[in-house]
Amino acid sequence: NGDGISITIEDGNVVINDSATVTVVDIMASNGVIHVLDAVLLPPADDDDDEPMLDDIVDTAVGAGAFNTLVAAVQAAGLEDTLRSAGPFTVLAPTDDAFARLGQKEIDRLLANPHELAEILKYHVIQGKATSDVVLSQGSFETVQGHPVFVVQRKDGVLINDANLIATDVMAANGVIHVIDKVLYPKPVRLIHDIVDEAIEIELDTLVAAVQAANLEHVLRSEGPFTVFAPTDEAFAELGTETLKRLLANPDELADILLYHVVSGETTSKELGYLDSVGMVNGDRVHVDFEHGYQLVNDARIIKADTLVANGIIHIIDKVLIPR
Repeated sequence: NGDGISITIEDGNVVINDSATVTVVDIMASNGVIHVLDAVLLPPADDDDDEPMLDDIVDTAVGAGAFNTLVAAVQAAGLEDTLRSAGPFTVLAPTDDAFARLGQKEIDRLLANPHELAEILKYHVIQGKATSDVVLSQGSFETVQGHPVFVVQRKDGVLINDANLIATDVMAANGVIHVIDKVLYPKPVRLIHDIVDEAIEIELDTLVAAVQAANLEHVLRSEGPFTVFAPTDEAFAELGTETLKRLLANPDELADILLYHVVSGETTSKELGYLDSVGMVNGDRVHVDFEHGYQLVNDARIIKADTLVANGIIHIIDKVLIPR
């Protein structure tokens, strides 16, 4: 089995491991030799036997009692089996307080959007077991999500991106947990073209035609930045053919409606989660809410959020917003 034994002579007897005496020697067999002992030899206890068995990352988080929202998020995102697998993984674990800072609206939105939630959670996971000494020796780590997190050592502590590292080396059977005080969001990739070109690229044909008819193309190609709530072609179709024809023939009215879809400056979906309303370029405000897994702008659902372009952000919506 790989362990050694001790052999001593005591009062003319051969003693094995100070516990078993050889009573009969040299019984020859075709494939070896037998010595008879008066006691059973037990292998030495492993050093690890005195150490408690470790739980996997998920059960360790459950047992800690401070990661209930994280565990719920892992389950909602379909990542529980992954974090129970052999790994090993390093998890940057936001506390319940860290999630609470997002606000219940944002938490509910994320829990209702498993794909987006999974991307955010994967941004908290590093392949391999990186204990605190490894973390502190490197400036960045590639995450399972694909984007890096950055480690900054300061006099008053250690930052992972903009989150404080508040506890380290919570060991699990399949990795290690480091505790942070903020939820980390991966930075979206910003496209090089402007709002109009992106609308053309993703075939928001009616919106593009309306922008051109209202003489707003030069505005939405300018430096901005702007946030645009962009209705789909289907959303415009719901207005009816006659209404669309009338609007396309009335540039001023059309411009007022389109500018009711534009915010000056960049407002991400995360930032919308903290707001009840947003001021639009036409001077009116839209109401912001969350319902049935969707962020709402008035009664329009955001069906694709946070497309970053050269001069702003596009959120695609399923209804045309009409100023009141």
